[in-house]
Amino acid sequence: MDAQIVLRTSLLELLDGKSAHIDLETVIKTFPVNEMNTHVPNSPHTAWELLEHIRLALWDIIEFSRDAAHVSPDFAEGYWNRSTATIEDWRRSSEQILNDLQAIRDLAADVNRDLFAEIPHGSGQTFLREVLLAADHNAYHLGQLMLLRRMLEAT
Repeated sequence: MDAQIVLRTSLLELLDGKSAHIDLETVIKTFPVNEMNTHVPNSPHTAWELLEHIRLALWDIIEFSRDAAHVSPDFAEGYWNRSTATIEDWRRSSEQILNDLQAIRDLAADVNRDLFAEIPHGSGQTFLREVLLAADHNAYHLGQLMLLRRMLEAT
């Protein structure tokens, strides 16, 4: 089998959250949104803060990958929203996350794009690196969301 096909298939599986991970859509659609602003003892973030962080980072990754004019937020404060949210805020943020996740999936699946090529306007980053960064970042923070959910259910 062609190595590029194997790589792209593996990347899509990683982004989908299959195999060893829960998928992003299930987590955000089944999270008890009435608890999204609840601070759990010894946890640095609320569920809303984590969701917004996922959204901001994923948006930044995809926009950096496709737009030379994109300006990333200031690190690290530009990637965290410390406000409280409404259910409508959760819905909008979730929708953007799923749209941006599809954009990253499309980038990974595009057989006309060399995943090993450097992003022309970057400083050495490749398209492959950005796809892996998105998958890794999502998995890490989805784990935090799942832990928060379990902690909230235990109280």
